[in-house]
Amino acid sequence: MPTMNENLEGMDGRLPGDEAGGLEAEVSRSPNRLTQWLETLTRLGLGEMLTRLGASIGTLILVVAVVLLLQSFYDDAVLGRAAEETAEPAAFAPPISLEAVPVMLSVEPEGISRSANLHTNIPTRPRLEVITYTVQPGDTVFGIAERFNLNPKTILWGNPYTLRDDPHRLTVGMELNILPVDGVYYEWQGTESLNTVAAFFNVDPEVIINFPGNHLDPDTIGDYNNPNIEPGTWLVVPGGSRLFTSWSAPVGVTRSNPAVARVMGAGACGPVTGGAVGYGSFIWPTRAHYLSGYDYSPDTNHYGIDIHGTLNEAVYAADAGVIVYAGWNDYGYGNLILIDHGNGWQTLYAHLNGINVVCGQSVGRGDVIGSLGSTGNSSGPHLHFEIMSSQYGKVNPWNFLPPP
Repeated sequence: MPTMNENLEGMDGRLPGDEAGGLEAEVSRSPNRLTQWLETLTRLGLGEMLTRLGASIGTLILVVAVVLLLQSFYDDAVLGRAAEETAEPAAFAPPISLEAVPVMLSVEPEGISRSANLHTNIPTRPRLEVITYTVQPGDTVFGIAERFNLNPKTILWGNPYTLRDDPHRLTVGMELNILPVDGVYYEWQGTESLNTVAAFFNVDPEVIINFPGNHLDPDTIGDYNNPNIEPGTWLVVPGGSRLFTSWSAPVGVTRSNPAVARVMGAGACGPVTGGAVGYGSFIWPTRAHYLSGYDYSPDTNHYGIDIHGTLNEAVYAADAGVIVYAGWNDYGYGNLILIDHGNGWQTLYAHLNGINVVCGQSVGRGDVIGSLGSTGNSSGPHLHFEIMSSQYGKVNPWNFLPPP
């Protein structure tokens, strides 16, 4: 008959009341079961997949842990800064002066905020009225025109009684009319036809009537042949143009017909027979070979070049020829010499301080004919030099003189 102890040993190896021993046996058997399970999965070819899955789960757990840790640090920092901002100032902190701290109050509605700007940019409106400008030292017709964004012609055509189409008449202190646009300034006489005036300046009558600066009323202007315009009224002719009045020597003053130059002044000569003939080429009439004033510019009625020089410096004949004018010019060129070269060419020398030749005299190329000066309408010592052709008219001297 089995004993009591033998019966107890047959009950799973546990004695009554020995629960702890049973648990230890169960735990000791669990690793074996896990190992057997893993071996079974490995034999089935699932071992590598389980390894990767385990690595992924471990990585995910690590990332979550790092995020939670950083969030904890951030919350602590925010709470600490908020505590510092709301804390009472330390007893030893210096008082803050409200006068030293600028207070800026800003109430911004929802949307785009705009800062207040007390400066307002007003668009530039075109000028409509004629203004007056006083000539300053160093001014030229070109410089004044550029300052007011006008064509140099407009400076001359805007001052017909002052400049008389001659840029050399410009003097310091002179008051000039500055038109608002390029064109011509015309004084209404009271007896002319508006159609005739408009045609003379190459525009339509409506151009003159409709320009706001002229203050003409199209409804009351009346008949264009006898318009209702007050005599003495100055009118701007926008886009108008006209021929210049020439105060220089006319083209074609030859030894056989020097009387053409009588309108120029007392220096005109009588007819000459024979005399020297030029070579058809020219030399510089002064030692200096650069400008000291205006260049050749038909736009400003300046058909010569103003060559630099000093007072009483020698002036030379640019080519051989005969003197057909020697004396004073009444139209701003002062003492003037004109040489006919006998081959269809003439040369002109103006603003001279002295004249060393007489009418009808033959001169050779390079002969001294006078001294450089500043007579007539001149702002300083220089030689105004022109080259003229009976065939081509007044040409640009730069195209016929040797290179400087």
